[in-house]
Amino acid sequence: MDMTNEQFLQELNTEFETHVIPFWENLADPEHGGFYGELDYNLTLHKDADKGCILNSRILWFFSNLYLEFKKEEYLNYAKIAYRALTEHFLDPKCGGVFWSVTAAGEPADTQKHTYNQAFTIYGLASYYEASGDMEALALAWNLVQIIEIRCRDEGGYLEAFTRDFGPEENEKLSENGVMATRTMNTLLHVMEAYTELFRVAEGKEDAFLYEIKNEVGDRLCEILHLFRDEVYNPERRRLEVFFDGDYNTLIDLSSYGHDIEAAWLIDRTISILDAAGTEYDLGFITKVLTDEVYRAAYDGYDPEKEGRVKMSGQIGHSLPAECENGVKDEDRVWWIQSEGIVGFLNGYQKTGDEKYLDAAKELWKYTKEYMVDRREGSCWYGYIHADGTPETAKCIADEWTCPYHSGRMWLEVRRRLAG
Repeated sequence: MDMTNEQFLQELNTEFETHVIPFWENLADPEHGGFYGELDYNLTLHKDADKGCILNSRILWFFSNLYLEFKKEEYLNYAKIAYRALTEHFLDPKCGGVFWSVTAAGEPADTQKHTYNQAFTIYGLASYYEASGDMEALALAWNLVQIIEIRCRDEGGYLEAFTRDFGPEENEKLSENGVMATRTMNTLLHVMEAYTELFRVAEGKEDAFLYEIKNEVGDRLCEILHLFRDEVYNPERRRLEVFFDGDYNTLIDLSSYGHDIEAAWLIDRTISILDAAGTEYDLGFITKVLTDEVYRAAYDGYDPEKEGRVKMSGQIGHSLPAECENGVKDEDRVWWIQSEGIVGFLNGYQKTGDEKYLDAAKELWKYTKEYMVDRREGSCWYGYIHADGTPETAKCIADEWTCPYHSGRMWLEVRRRLAG
């Protein structure tokens, strides 16, 4: 029997309420504050590991949104743990912005300033402001917007990596596949995501400060959406290019299925929020030209009926591959890609009414439940699964990148879209 919407939602509720949320609560560091930086595949907790700002900001976002959804004080308390770590340890009082990481005890470790990192901090702060009403959080988010706009961009758009005092730095952290990128789709996407969240929480409030935030961020969002359409989207390949030089020349033949479908639904979300606020930006063409085609292309990457798909422990293709470089698919499965695929295909179904997208979202959850969820006591989800269905043991269960953001947001989006 096919999975009903009610069963889909109930399975997600059970997984997160009884497994995922307790796991992340248990990673709170009672001695130094914040959350521990690493739990390896063997479930060894490395209390002395550096703590990444991306992990901290995403945990801040996660527990803030849990509080907004369920109004349980315990969730706001965990968000406050992440917020205190951010304000006491990750913010740079000397040069501004946030560090990439701090030591286990909270001292600066990697002092690089990366635009991607500033953006995720804005994202977490905006949600924490909405949950707590703390205007200091909103002011910090606005300060980071100013830093991005003044220190982390040029006339062509957003740049990537900088030294502590915002001097030039090679973009090693967000460059992959043998290229060194000046600009990336990934950073542009998450600046848009962060600015959208800040715009949303500022919109409609009778306050001069919030009105200033809304106007400034709204203008920047319009610019970002045009960059996606004019520079990042490749209409011939029906995909978003990933790595660029300073003039937006693409550096590699790469399809990133997870980023494509994540970007498609986030662009739809940004446009809908701007439209709901009554802004005068004419952005409907972006949805038609870009996101509809990206959905179709992402489904082609997923489609279980396509010939030549690698069998996944007896299944064929009921999950999203990692990427395709120079025409060769990487058939590993990554936790966050399945999560973004679930939201993206659900969004595609709600846009088009095409049942194949809803079916795809449910199939991705079935795959995630069977292969990605780690049932060992004290664990959460595997990060990577090989084509034969076995987990990659070199990948941590929790680290500076592996967090409750993609998976947790997927759950909350399914709740809001199916239960609401």
